[in-house]
Amino acid sequence: MDPLVNELKRKLDSLKSSMAQLEEDSPPGIMVAKVGHLTRNVRNGEYDPDHVSIGPYNYHWQIPTQQDKLRSLAVVLSAAEEPSMTVEVYLKELAFLEDKARSYYANTFDGITKHQFVHMLLLDGCYILSRFASFPAKHTAHVAGAARSSAFAASLEDLAVVRDVFFLAENQIPFFVLEKIGELTVSDGKALVGRCIADHALELMKAQRYAVAAPAMVPPELTAPENLLHLLHMHLKPQETDVLLPGRGATGTGNGAADKTVSSVGRWRTATEYSYAGVEFRSQEMSEKGGVRCILDVKLDSGGGTLVVPRLDIDNETWRLLRNLMGLEQRNREAVGSHVTAYCIFMSQLASDRKDVEMLSKRGVIVHAHGNDGEVAQHFADLCKGITFDKSDPNINYLWDTRQKLDKRSRSYRRRWMAWLRRKYFSNPWLAVGLLAAAIGLVCELVQAVYSALSYKQA
Repeated sequence: MDPLVNELKRKLDSLKSSMAQLEEDSPPGIMVAKVGHLTRNVRNGEYDPDHVSIGPYNYHWQIPTQQDKLRSLAVVLSAAEEPSMTVEVYLKELAFLEDKARSYYANTFDGITKHQFVHMLLLDGCYILSRFASFPAKHTAHVAGAARSSAFAASLEDLAVVRDVFFLAENQIPFFVLEKIGELTVSDGKALVGRCIADHALELMKAQRYAVAAPAMVPPELTAPENLLHLLHMHLKPQETDVLLPGRGATGTGNGAADKTVSSVGRWRTATEYSYAGVEFRSQEMSEKGGVRCILDVKLDSGGGTLVVPRLDIDNETWRLLRNLMGLEQRNREAVGSHVTAYCIFMSQLASDRKDVEMLSKRGVIVHAHGNDGEVAQHFADLCKGITFDKSDPNINYLWDTRQKLDKRSRSYRRRWMAWLRRKYFSNPWLAVGLLAAAIGLVCELVQAVYSALSYKQA
């Protein structure tokens, strides 16, 4: 037994040393991790790149060809202000960041050598910057075909690049790598890279109608992204979500939800079920100055009878983006919260049937280009499969209070009866007139019966 005891003690000492080292190194708040198998298996293809592989998780894919990435390197080198900025200088500077860059991944990638890892960071970083950053190129005649401006979104190839580079949780490199390459290239390169990519991300979110502003990118709370998917995630934060801040305990103040006694919260009811309880659905356009700034800004009016849901424009990439954002949150809940996951669970249960999608489409809450409403409903039904989320915890579910109020309303027999009456008789004006006439006739008959009874009694 002694050898076994000594071996376990040695491994425990090594583990303690490793944990102490991690604490000293202050590991990043946001990790790039593989999407869980239960989630990935639902729609496996929505997590894999089709046009460009970025980072170590997809290192083996080698798409596009190395020749394409080499042309991007040439574009960046041609824009360098200092002639001394050669390939060797870039590689040497990135080699100093290798350990830090590796720490941003949940995997160790022992099969990728130091040389290969640095080589990958340089080529992938230059590929991204050649697409999304506007360097003032000095002598690019021989590589002009490789340079792209920020107005590139017209071609299908460029749309595929946007999807692969921005949307995929596993297809990422740390943002500081891009900043370092920019810093080596031009004097204000770090700021230039941050500004160009942030502007492009904002335009992307506006074009897709997901958000109109990014509060985390606005001073005085200027926060740099950890990677490009995180940059998109920073645009999707519902207003008035103090209880959702990372690290907030159940005793926080915020909007009051966390101070209430936490009770179990079941699934959301469908849109049709809420309609039967008298809940109206209303769509609202987003505005930087208005009360709706992103698709997560779901609001219940003070009377509890109208649910305002920002319009969601759905195409094939909507599901990919939402799934990968949830993947980011699943691994980094303490750092980024669970806002997108809470929203996706809400929408997936609200619109899980064809009739629900049809109703929400008529109200302008959902706009889609799919073949039929049933196809959209199936996408919603599959959206959150394999996702881990405690919807009963108000500290991570920003819609907890809304869910409680709607549930209370749905269990009210009086409200359900009134909603049924309005739906059956008052939705058609002629039926309403007929019902009113019948009511008046009934009242007249009652009055006549009373007078007849009184007359008979007096006689």
